[in-house]
Amino acid sequence: MLKVISASPEETEALGKRIASVLKGREMIALFGDLGAGKTAFTRGLCAGLGVSDGVSSPTFAIVNAYRGRFPVYHFDMYRITDTDDLFATGFYDYLGTGVIVIEWSENIESELEPDCIRIRIKKSDAENERIFEIEGLDADADVIC
Repeated sequence: MLKVISASPEETEALGKRIASVLKGREMIALFGDLGAGKTAFTRGLCAGLGVSDGVSSPTFAIVNAYRGRFPVYHFDMYRITDTDDLFATGFYDYLGTGVIVIEWSENIESELEPDCIRIRIKKSDAENERIFEIEGLDADADVIC
């Protein structure tokens, strides 16, 4: 597991860009963290690193936002998903293997995550804008990410 500390939203976005640089185009990235932890800021940086020029925002009400860059990016918000029927209704399974899938509130669908997905836990620290990122699944790329 890699551990990265971000002191600002800008550093969080920069971390997303660094991770984007090692992606192959079919990854599932599961984000875990409380409200305001920085999941969307991270995704904004990831998308920027993949060449997405559209504005990136949380898909809270749309459930999924699709972006085009170096790879297709499908940004899910699972906050309101409570069971596999809800998940099926989002079309989630149709997106698997078709691009980079980024999932906010992954804790709500943990049983449906791919076993080899990249797991990123974001925790707030005592410092106002500081975040602690615990990253699983990218140990081989530690020299680029950290």
